[in-house]
Amino acid sequence: MSEVKSEQAIEKKSLIAQLEEEGDVAADYLEGLLDIADLDGDIDIDVENDRAALAIAGGKLGHLVGGRGEVLDSLQELTRLAVQTSLGERSRLMLDIDNFRADKKEELAQLAKETAEEVKSTGEAIKLRPMNAFERKVIHDTIQEIGLTSESEGEDPDRCVVVLPA
Repeated sequence: MSEVKSEQAIEKKSLIAQLEEEGDVAADYLEGLLDIADLDGDIDIDVENDRAALAIAGGKLGHLVGGRGEVLDSLQELTRLAVQTSLGERSRLMLDIDNFRADKKEELAQLAKETAEEVKSTGEAIKLRPMNAFERKVIHDTIQEIGLTSESEGEDPDRCVVVLPA
């Protein structure tokens, strides 16, 4: 039994080392972009939920987020491609700028809680507005924690979450 736990610990360390390497490559790429654009920002690298997580803070970076996060989403995809090109592995890293995603996550979790309460009280399914993959995941995770179920329906960019009664 301890042999299995030992193997799992080694796999976990290996995964963390791989994710830290992804974070380093991504940080170098983002640092280069910030230099080219002559922008200041501090890059923080972390590992969350089995994925590399990078956050850029400081300076005037709001235009790197965009109105609804569309520029941030594009920068995240470009960074993932840079990591994939460098390491030869697909990356699932998450990028946040000026706490946009962190704030959005709190807002979406609150929406999920309010929607869950409404579904519980009415017994009717509720379809939410179209959301991107990040937003849908936050809703799904929160709904699951509450004990209800949800599913995505539709095609991007009109894909949305439906919260179902128990």
